[in-house]
Amino acid sequence: MAEANTDLARNKLGVGSIVFLVLAAVAPVTVLIVVLPLAISLGNGGGVPISILLVAAALLLFAVGYAQITKELTNAGGFYAIAVKGLGKTAGLITGLIATIGYNAFVAGALGTIGFFAGMVVVPELTGGAVTLDWFWTGLVLFVVVFLLARSGIHVSAIVLGVALVLEILLVFAFGLAVLFRTGFDLAIFTPEIITGGSLWIGLLLAATAFIGFEATALFGEEAKEPRKTIPRATFVAIIVIGLMHAFAAWAIVSALGLKEAQGVALEHMEAGDLTQTIIAEYLGEFGVIVALILVVISLFAAQLAFHNSAGRYLFSLGRAHVLPSWLAKTNSKGSPERALITNFVFAVIIAAIFRYTFPELPSILTLVPVGLGFATLSIMIVQAIAALSVVAYFRKRRDPRILSTLIAPGLGFIALAIFSVMAIVNFATVAGSDEPYVLVLPWILVAAVIGGIAYGAYLKSKKPAIYAGLSDDLEKFDEELAEATAEQQD
Repeated sequence: MAEANTDLARNKLGVGSIVFLVLAAVAPVTVLIVVLPLAISLGNGGGVPISILLVAAALLLFAVGYAQITKELTNAGGFYAIAVKGLGKTAGLITGLIATIGYNAFVAGALGTIGFFAGMVVVPELTGGAVTLDWFWTGLVLFVVVFLLARSGIHVSAIVLGVALVLEILLVFAFGLAVLFRTGFDLAIFTPEIITGGSLWIGLLLAATAFIGFEATALFGEEAKEPRKTIPRATFVAIIVIGLMHAFAAWAIVSALGLKEAQGVALEHMEAGDLTQTIIAEYLGEFGVIVALILVVISLFAAQLAFHNSAGRYLFSLGRAHVLPSWLAKTNSKGSPERALITNFVFAVIIAAIFRYTFPELPSILTLVPVGLGFATLSIMIVQAIAALSVVAYFRKRRDPRILSTLIAPGLGFIALAIFSVMAIVNFATVAGSDEPYVLVLPWILVAAVIGGIAYGAYLKSKKPAIYAGLSDDLEKFDEELAEATAEQQD
């Protein structure tokens, strides 16, 4: 292993690179083929494009306040560093634990997802069913490649993700434009009857899951060029691009099906899971379907790389704060948190192996994926809501006079994110895609994380006050003088 130090690579990422990292985590083609049909089936049918735009609007409200606080915080700790400053050290500790658990679960779930699609969908499709690969070993091989790219430095990941993202976007727009020119986009999606058809609340919830990953901009502050400008800009760009791209894709699907018929047709295809592939075959031909399936694997590969980087940075930051073993807070010669990445790799492989050999006859899409991705989605939604509340609390404690940007906008964003989080808990079977008992009990892990975080915080405060006091410094690298100067300039 290369000589280790405690510094991440600096000045590596511009706005474009961070946006690539975020959009890759969102996995546009996977959303097109998996998430949007589910939202149309169980949500508000032809109104799903508007649901996506409403979620984007709510996230932009949060981003207004988030942009202000990131001008004062530079960190590799993501949203939990914001929680420390806004809600206190124990609340930040709880947020960090939930985020770390969530991102690590995401990588494990991604291993199962990419293994399933690569080995049990794409390979059989390309070989006429003659070859089927075991999902675990297929996913493991691809995960090894992901790990090697991640340890090579964040700039390498950004380049790879940029290429993958361009291919994904090309397919999404090729499909959408084909529908637009052959059938046209139905403008009736803007009518109340269509928007509120079916279940608007489930439509909003599933639309919100399609944005999971945007929050990763917060993790790359220390590696960004001019982070106080780059991070907020990347956040706004990411939310806007994600919202417009998903809404465009959803509009194409429901227009191709017919707005009033969209939900019924989607329900008919729900068991087979082939709604989008069927429409792509009609508009782009069978070759388009093959390209789409290959790009699903590329999309999932990119998402796994993005989440692997994110999980590694949460582990790295908690190690640097001595909340987790400080061994994790070491980077290699390329400025990559190699030990944290190794830890995430081992964790994900062990979890995947448990499901592979506990349920040997079942594909991962029915076992590991609901556990990993469903639980992680809920975890990250809750972290987003906590971060929004933290922004409001932080600026209220400082009596910041910018009411619109530091109270009203992020406050409304918090309300929306809190509603999404509660809906995700109440409808967890829908979010996870499974009603198995071992899936439905997963939200209780978050309850345990809250209780554990409170207890651990009390322990640190009582027995290790230096570590407890250092949470603010180590997790945030907060510059008080710069914060005061920034505030004075903006007043």
